[in-house]
Amino acid sequence: MKRAFLFVLDSVGIGGANDAEAFGDTGSNTVGHIMERAAHGEADEAGLREGPLKLPNLAALGLFHALDAASGHPLAEASKAPTVTGFWGAADEVSNGKDTPSGHWEIAGVPVRFDWGYFPDEIPCFPQDLLDTIYKEAGLKGSLGNKHASGTEIIAELGEEHVKTGLPIFYTSADSVFQIAAHEEAFGLQRLYELCEMVRTHVDALNIGRVIARPFLGSSAEDFERTGNRRDYSVLPPEPTLLDRLTDAGGRVLAVGKIGDIFAHQGITKLRKATGNMALLDATLETMDEAGDRDLVFTNFVDFDMLYGHRRNVAGYAAALEAFDRRLPELTAKLRDGDLMMITADHGCDPTWRGTDHTRERVPIIGTGPGLQPGTIGVRPSYADMGETIAEHLGLAAGPHGTSFLSTIADA
Repeated sequence: MKRAFLFVLDSVGIGGANDAEAFGDTGSNTVGHIMERAAHGEADEAGLREGPLKLPNLAALGLFHALDAASGHPLAEASKAPTVTGFWGAADEVSNGKDTPSGHWEIAGVPVRFDWGYFPDEIPCFPQDLLDTIYKEAGLKGSLGNKHASGTEIIAELGEEHVKTGLPIFYTSADSVFQIAAHEEAFGLQRLYELCEMVRTHVDALNIGRVIARPFLGSSAEDFERTGNRRDYSVLPPEPTLLDRLTDAGGRVLAVGKIGDIFAHQGITKLRKATGNMALLDATLETMDEAGDRDLVFTNFVDFDMLYGHRRNVAGYAAALEAFDRRLPELTAKLRDGDLMMITADHGCDPTWRGTDHTRERVPIIGTGPGLQPGTIGVRPSYADMGETIAEHLGLAAGPHGTSFLSTIADA
């Protein structure tokens, strides 16, 4: 029986991207810089954790070997596990952007070679004709925000006015996104979803990657908090992905977290939602038990990016990595003969870097499975090599992008 498990640690980059300069990200290194801050006692705020970054289980699969290969970070050598039990390497991204859909689609075998549309970093950032169309169709008198902003900051800034006036909060970022924040009770969750669905139809012509519903609750700026009812409205991938190829061949894709939204629910057999990394891990364990022959379990662990990278929270990011590491043995314990487990990321989001946006970095590729050989797979030229490796493992024909490294790790 052949099964595959693909786990994306959202934004856990390891530096060294060969085109980082083009994105203004030369020197960014999410894991490396968190290690530096932790080693100097700068990642211990609020009693979240203390001392150097401790990731023994990820290290045993080769995380720090991958960090060394990707960026030669000076702390990587001393952090390497003396014995590596998994396969390890890194990958460059070839997609034109460093956004979530591009990273995930490339992992699934489809690099994004076109340029997304973006909204300018000015106020207002959205074209007036687009706003007028939205207002008319949605029956709105206007909106708030209309600028580049951090989601938590703009809710704190404008949430009370939103509740008072009923005007939704529109904002964007350096990614190709149109984000709408609204109070779940005062505005209505279903009304927010319907507004996002309508906006999706009007930003297609602008080649905007995602419209994101950002619901929140609370009574004032002091206690507003985003809920787990976020929903992403993505465009379809430009070609059939690994998910499509697998489901067309009779396999199943069991998606956990926001994977369904990222792929516009195309190629998804079953979706399980959860809020928070630990709940996502619980859901993943349950889904692994359900997986049968030729099934792929695909999970995105979003907290690293959403709660810590974008918020420049080094201590929180370090603590989240350690929390995942402590539970990693629960995932490996579920592996059976014929299984392939792969852990990677979709981009970086260095919490020590300037700004709050994603950073262009190489991502780790680490993994294991009964009978698979430990050792290096090198620095891969595209994330698509991961998708092609899983495709070969599950008996699919090779796709047009990427090269499988299954022969490197398969038991001879």
